[in-house]
Amino acid sequence: MAAQHRTRAAPIATGNGGVDPQACYVYGIVPAGTPLPDRLQGVTDPSVPVELVGRGRVAAVVSTVPADRPLGTAADLRAHADVLDTLAAARNAVLPMRFGAVLRDTETVTEDLLDPYEEEFHDALQEIEGHAQFTVRCDYREDELLREILVDREDIARLRDDIAALSEEAGRYHRIRLGELVAGEVAARRDEDAAVLADCLAPHAAAIAPAEPGVAEQGFSAAFLVRDGARTEFEQAAEGLARRWAGRLRVRLLGPIAPYDFAARIAGTAEGDG
Repeated sequence: MAAQHRTRAAPIATGNGGVDPQACYVYGIVPAGTPLPDRLQGVTDPSVPVELVGRGRVAAVVSTVPADRPLGTAADLRAHADVLDTLAAARNAVLPMRFGAVLRDTETVTEDLLDPYEEEFHDALQEIEGHAQFTVRCDYREDELLREILVDREDIARLRDDIAALSEEAGRYHRIRLGELVAGEVAARRDEDAAVLADCLAPHAAAIAPAEPGVAEQGFSAAFLVRDGARTEFEQAAEGLARRWAGRLRVRLLGPIAPYDFAARIAGTAEGDG
């Protein structure tokens, strides 16, 4: 997406005659005239107001930041997400910018971001208006998962028992083989359960974005774009699945949050060139 990189900041004169180098941090794009909640706190300094810079039918959500202070602390990341998620929770359409989007000043925001992409931003905001993202994260309870595998796969259980009677050296190859078999079974169950998650919640969502799990990851997650009017039904369906998997999987529902997993696909704007 455009302007997803730090650019050179212009110095701004301070009241004591010195120069305070400031830049403009961009959180996301919203429809023009979107009301901003009072409790929004910006990155680097919670006392700095979060404001709108508008152009036509869209506006950028911004705040000033010191141009010479690197971004990337945990507090900065939380502040970035809190601004976007607070807007989404208040049922506002918002296209998140990638963390660290900094431009020279508000004039640059207008000229380099809003002017060239107003039409794309407006169309994208129209598409997600009345929706928010919910993310469902599922983590296996490892002891229960291993018990399931040993019950269902007699060959794995037998190999495990055989290894117990072998020395460290003699059982080395068998332990490697056991690890491979268990990992394969975990991956198969993860794929199967991820499909169940999607099937159960898809009727209550406008779009789904499954996360690609890591090779060693023993869990799975998916993001759902949910219409405001379907939030209750979606949450009830997620709670029903959590009860169904109780003791086997820990199911966490995160949201409503900004549509991080859908904004780039929907907006389709050009990436910043660094």
